[in-house]
Amino acid sequence: MAQLYDCSYTKKDLLRKVGLVDQVAGVRRLTLAEGNEAGVEAIEFRTGTGLSFMVLPGRGMDISSADYCGASLCWRSATGDVAASFFEPEGLGWLRTFYGGLVVTCGLTYAGAPGPDGKEELGLHGRVSHIPARSVSADGQWEGDEYVMCARGSVREASVFGPNVLLTRTVTARLGQNRIWLHDVVENQGFKPQEHMILYHCNLGFPLMDEGTQLVAPSLEVRPRDEVAQAGEEDYATFSAPIAGFEEQVFYHDLATDGNGDALAGVVNRSFRGGQGLGLYLKYPKADLPRFAQWKNPAEGTYVQGLEPANCWVAGRAAERRRGTLQVLAPGEVREYHLEIGVLATPQEIVDFEKVVKALR
Repeated sequence: MAQLYDCSYTKKDLLRKVGLVDQVAGVRRLTLAEGNEAGVEAIEFRTGTGLSFMVLPGRGMDISSADYCGASLCWRSATGDVAASFFEPEGLGWLRTFYGGLVVTCGLTYAGAPGPDGKEELGLHGRVSHIPARSVSADGQWEGDEYVMCARGSVREASVFGPNVLLTRTVTARLGQNRIWLHDVVENQGFKPQEHMILYHCNLGFPLMDEGTQLVAPSLEVRPRDEVAQAGEEDYATFSAPIAGFEEQVFYHDLATDGNGDALAGVVNRSFRGGQGLGLYLKYPKADLPRFAQWKNPAEGTYVQGLEPANCWVAGRAAERRRGTLQVLAPGEVREYHLEIGVLATPQEIVDFEKVVKALR
């Protein structure tokens, strides 16, 4: 049954009180119309609990804005939800169209830092988030007494004499729940082996991220990426007030898993709304996404912390190749990825999450 407004409702109970389900929750397709966002296809989700978010088929089926009861969960950059046609693939040009948002996918054939890999000159973080999806659908359906909202679309990274990799993404939410599920199916539809890198760039921002917000993760090891991060290693888990001129820090984590092989990581702001608290967590199978990077950046304006499950580190494809850790899809090979994103909306939910993480450590 759906849990709404501290009550339980069957399908019949709810339909007796509303004309359409979208009176309390729903999913609908939109098209953005302003400036360099014009023409971007979007899908709006509302779960009825205060959780709402926007999926962008026009930008690789990624999730841009997301909020809970009016409080943003993610950081939004000054670029806005720029149309895919503005993509600049060379060097750091990716940043000109990086809107932040709750989930931006990096990949599918390269991710991380720009630079040469053999005869190819690769840009930052890959192309997939700038490819509009095809075969897009969005709908809500009753499954017994549960109302399930779903959006689906396929994104193809392809070129003549090059890759032909298809990502099919399903984004799901349920009436009365504070969770989002991503299910990705990646297939090499070409006829030769294809390098495969994928990273989920989850960008958390104010007011979830604020002075005193803590990273809560069952980290077995925390390793700074470079000397800049090494200088902040002691404080990697604590976010600060905005700092003028702060230089980004990246930390690599080895996360413990639960009995199902799932990794957990989240952030908690205990001071939010006078101590009510607010948090957010990620949960995913570590065997599929064995790497986890923390992007810490409490800079003025770029006030963000990234939680980034991946099948690679962020130094670029050539570095993965040198380490012998570069993933390759055989012709016809299919891989699946699952990511759960949940809101911690009450003090008790925060306490329970912290207990689970402590037990995993």
